[in-house]
Amino acid sequence: MSETVYDAVVVGGGPSGATIATDLARAGRKVLLLDRAGRIKPCGGAVPPRLLEEFGIPHSLLVARARAARMIAPSDRKVDMPVGEIGYVGMVDRDVFDEWLRKRAAQAGAERRTGTFERIERTEGEAPTVCYREARGGDIKRVRTRLVIGADGARSAVAAQNIAGAERMKCVFAYHEIIESPQGTSDAFDGARCDVFYQGHLSPDFYAWVFPHGKTASIGVGSANKGFSLRGSVARMRDDLGLKACETIRREGAPIPLKPLKRWDNGTDVIVAGDAAGVVAPASGEGIYYAMMGGRCVAQAADAFLATGQPAALRQARKAFMREHGKVFWILGMMQHFWYSSDKRRERFVTMCADRDVQQLTWEAYMNKRLVRAKPVAHLRIFMKDCAHLLGLRAAA
Repeated sequence: MSETVYDAVVVGGGPSGATIATDLARAGRKVLLLDRAGRIKPCGGAVPPRLLEEFGIPHSLLVARARAARMIAPSDRKVDMPVGEIGYVGMVDRDVFDEWLRKRAAQAGAERRTGTFERIERTEGEAPTVCYREARGGDIKRVRTRLVIGADGARSAVAAQNIAGAERMKCVFAYHEIIESPQGTSDAFDGARCDVFYQGHLSPDFYAWVFPHGKTASIGVGSANKGFSLRGSVARMRDDLGLKACETIRREGAPIPLKPLKRWDNGTDVIVAGDAAGVVAPASGEGIYYAMMGGRCVAQAADAFLATGQPAALRQARKAFMREHGKVFWILGMMQHFWYSSDKRRERFVTMCADRDVQQLTWEAYMNKRLVRAKPVAHLRIFMKDCAHLLGLRAAA
């Protein structure tokens, strides 16, 4: 009996990897989805309604719908940003959400296996071989494939071994605790509101958050400062907000990339996606939608590569993604660089969030996942206000 050669082995079963496996299997490709068991990424779990529509996600997977966001400044000033009539921020639990995506991939025809990627072996004239272990210290298992797709996170072993410069990817380190939600609603916690803390003592260079998940809540923080205590910051938040007594269900930590890689493929037989490709929005840290959207771009490029045998087809994945979202990522990157650098600037940033023009365009951009071009006058007003805040010509409160 001849050895099975897969069209693609997808390493990593998060939103990006599962989406790729589903799309390729539906296209008639022979796909292996290789994923580590029991891994849950620390994540606020926010998704826009557009994600449910574009990727056929049932509303039943939403555990909460946030109707507002609250921005908290270093001075403890609070600015509420209601979503209004244009939508909501959906909240998902990653353990349930990710497993549903993996099961859908299997239903589409992808083969699932549990294992941890080790390396790729190559023999001239033959398809590459993916080596993995089913358990730590276990024997090496091998499968052959025409294409390897790395969707194995920000510290991707696939990317580090095959994509030049991937090992130097800059990341924010995120940590959160999933707790049992407190009973009732208070100023400190509202099950229909996402709270974002722009306070240097909680994060010197990013932000902290409290996101509702129905019966549970995510309390977390991110920072690129390796000497900063993320656990200590979350403990302070829980104490200050009266959430210390809430039962802790689990604790999770992981790096989150700050910028897309300049190249996603190795020019022959490997391409990366999701966090491995760096597709997390700067400033906001939003990743689920972009992981799935980027995954779809990778699946389309992979299908073209498998059809033609031309490695150049793989380059189209990054081009398609950046064409659609590159400008938004650039603007958010500039926002993070300027507004998160000091408590003085964070204070001004939260003040800007009280502006109705800013709120409206922010929510429209979030729901639509693109810059809103229909209101040039509002953009001009925001630009002028932004300059005034940067130059210190406008009061911070």
